[in-house]
Amino acid sequence: MTTTDTAPTGVEDHEPQPQHTPAGPKGWQFNSPLVLTMLLLAGVVLQGPIRGALDAPVMQSWMTVFVAVMVQALPFLVLGVLLSAVIAVFVPPSFFARALPKRPVLAVPVAGMAGVVLPGCECASVPVAGALVRRGVTPAAALTFLLSAPAINPIVLTATAVAFPGRPQMVVARLVASLLVACAMGWLWHRLGRTDWLRPPARPSWEGLGKGAAFWGSVRHDVMHAGGFLVVGAMAAATLKAVVPADWLGLAADNLVVSILALAVLAVLLSICSEADAFVAASLTQFSLTARLTFLVVGPMIDLKLFAMQTATFGRGFALRFAPATFTLAVLVSSLVGAVLL
Repeated sequence: MTTTDTAPTGVEDHEPQPQHTPAGPKGWQFNSPLVLTMLLLAGVVLQGPIRGALDAPVMQSWMTVFVAVMVQALPFLVLGVLLSAVIAVFVPPSFFARALPKRPVLAVPVAGMAGVVLPGCECASVPVAGALVRRGVTPAAALTFLLSAPAINPIVLTATAVAFPGRPQMVVARLVASLLVACAMGWLWHRLGRTDWLRPPARPSWEGLGKGAAFWGSVRHDVMHAGGFLVVGAMAAATLKAVVPADWLGLAADNLVVSILALAVLAVLLSICSEADAFVAASLTQFSLTARLTFLVVGPMIDLKLFAMQTATFGRGFALRFAPATFTLAVLVSSLVGAVLL
């Protein structure tokens, strides 16, 4: 009787899986190969209208700007992703805990300067900052590193110099403004931040994996995410150049306050990886250097994807306080630095 009682139980445990597996809707779920196949078929069927649309002067101008931004930005994006994966996987978080001063007031500028020498895009800086907090680093220093690493690392500064040839003041202005904002936010958190606002971060996803698997997993994740945002940013820049009437852009660009706020909001919405944002900013020639500096300072510190990652890592209460403060301070500081250096 024991076997007859347990047999149906085992059958019942396994029966739901076959019932769900052959279900019709699951076979029609969209995935990357299916979408790519459909797009290729649509391209073949509609090749005549597509060819005619691409021959239009507006589309030719759009494609020129889009391809130029992508070709210039991709090498820096790939190099930045590789280096950030090396830092995130092979450098233990305890190294930073040992290297930083114990006093938070002194640890903040040291953590800010660490961003100058340690490459890391936004996607990598958030989990690294979470690991620093988990290993006992004062939150003020960890948050300073979170803001400075993607904004002023060597890859970003080199990309800025390439995107703005003959304008070394843009590199200096980006370095100074971003470092000031990062340190100011660190000191502000040390002064006003509360422990209950900062949720303890979860464990990094690469823990428990081999170094090689974690490295390539980090590279694949960052390339897919950062590359997707780069494509969106390049498309937006090309659209602004080719589609939006020059009079509209001129009205926004002629007013300094409006142009600064417009590019600050655009940086938040586009969510471009910091290794590539300089090339998008360089293409926005209608706007002043100060407005474009604001774009470069705001983007690596607060955008849509960063807000989502900060919420997931440190909690919604933290993100709702930290993000608006960072945005406001970044706009003010970049405007002042631009007025002085540009």
